[in-house]
This record gives sequence, structure tokens and C-alpha cells, in this order.
Amino acid sequence: MIAAGVRSVDNLPGNGIRPHRPYDGAMTASLHPTARPHRSTPLPFGEHLRHWRQHRRLSQLDLASEADISTRHLSFVETGRAVPSREMVLRLSERLAIPLRERNTLLVAAGYAPMYRERPLDDPALASARQAVALILKSHEPFPALALDRHWNLLAANAALPHLLAGADPELLQAPINVLRLSLHPRGLASKIVNLAQWRNHLFERLRQQIAATADPVLADLLAELQAYPLPEGADDTHLEGEHLGVVMPFQFRTAYGVLSFISTVTIFGTPVDVTLQELMLETFFPADALTGEVLRKLLSPA
Repeated sequence: MIAAGVRSVDNLPGNGIRPHRPYDGAMTASLHPTARPHRSTPLPFGEHLRHWRQHRRLSQLDLASEADISTRHLSFVETGRAVPSREMVLRLSERLAIPLRERNTLLVAAGYAPMYRERPLDDPALASARQAVALILKSHEPFPALALDRHWNLLAANAALPHLLAGADPELLQAPINVLRLSLHPRGLASKIVNLAQWRNHLFERLRQQIAATADPVLADLLAELQAYPLPEGADDTHLEGEHLGVVMPFQFRTAYGVLSFISTVTIFGTPVDVTLQELMLETFFPADALTGEVLRKLLSPA
């Protein structure tokens, strides 16, 4: 039985923008999107470029050297006194490691057509990628695996995940499900995570790294919201061994079947040329002990 809001691997959706659900401080999840102000006039290319250069903490001299152009020309581009060629926009974007979505924004701001396609995951053109994702999720059973968009909203999960969601507030399980919010919200799964403080710090660091790479204001808002969540009563500072930053993370979870132990890892597409694929993440959980493997095999075995 798939929980409400949890899509099976046979029903992969797109990965559009999801609403922001703020925590109101009274331990009540508001499910109404918070509207962000929209800029009526698009920013000129030079302002976009200056934003990314400063975000990467580069001087004009640093970036000019990286892009093999003069500092004077770069200054003229930033101030709007010179119009960059399409090739120059792409070269600067590459040197600044700008995500594909934002590269399209820079191209449009400079007067050029977007280069990178953005299609929902259920687009026929992404059938091969969709089948690969579904195969990975299904093949990982009886252990949990899920597909996520750039804002950590659940796109699909295999049949093991719903068994770990018992006891979460039904409102947090309504689509779109944000897995970070579900994990750390006091009415979500936080009280069931044995090493909650360690897990929180791990998730916060992952978000900080994403924000540094993408400058995504939605992720910045999400991080601030998650950091405001109080720790559940009785939470301790249990720290599990075996953490390898950026590779694997230990995770213990209280269930009706006992404490289950996992290690988790996140996989991304290596060389995408599509915005959707660049932003797609696959998180997989592996059993860290014999009990966990046995319990999950029994849960998913035919009756």
C-alpha cells in the first residue's frame, strides 16, 4: 500500500516548482504556499554575472583570467557597456560553474535563446532516463529508495518507503512531500530518528553545499525553516560511527519492528545536458545490520 502522496516507481512525474510550507513556531505545519515576490523587470545580464562572480567569491581579475578575457572587457560586460557573445556567456557560465537552469537565465538576459532543455520527467523524450530511475528504485527493494527534485520534493519511491512513514502527520504526507521537512518536522519522523542531531547536521550541511552551488533562494528558505524546528522532547546526542562526509551517512530509525539501521547515499546523473536530469537525485538506503535486512525482506515478501 503506497501512502498518500508517495508515488510508485510506475508513476514518475515531472519536477516543477513546489510550494514552500513554513513552520509556524507553534508546531503546526502550514500547507499554504508562501508567495515570493516576483521581479517585474528582468535583471540585465551584467547584474546576473556580477551576482554569480561575487557568489563564487572571485574578483574581476580572477574571473577574467579564468575566462581568458581582459579585466576591462569583463567590467564593461558587467556594467552593460559591452554586449557578450553567446559563446562568451557560455564560457563565463562554465568558469563560474553555474547550474544549467541559471545558464539559460543568463542566455536569455543577454538576448539569446535558452540552450538547455527543461522537460518534466514524464516527457516522452526522457523515457530512457525515466526507465533507468524506475529500474534503480525497483531493483533496490526490499530496501528504501526514492527519487527527489532539486528542492527535495519526492518524485517517486519504491515499495519499501511507505513502511517507514507510519505515525507521521497525514498533512506532511500530502503531495508534494518534502522529505527534509518530513524527516525533521516535530510532527513528522524526527522523534523516530535515533541519531537525530547527527542527521540534522548532515542534512543542514548538504543544504548549505547546494545553496553555495546554486544560489537557490528556495533552498535558503528551506534551510532556515528546518533550523527553526525544535528538537523533540527526549532527543539525545547519539552519534553513530561510520560517517563519511559526502559519501555515506549512518541512520537509525525506531519502528514497530525494532530499531532499524541504515547507511544512506545520494546519486546524481553524471553529465546531464537537460535541466531536469541535472537536478534529479536518487537517495538509497542500505541495511547496516542483519536485523534491518531481515525485517525489510519480511515486510516486502509476498503474503
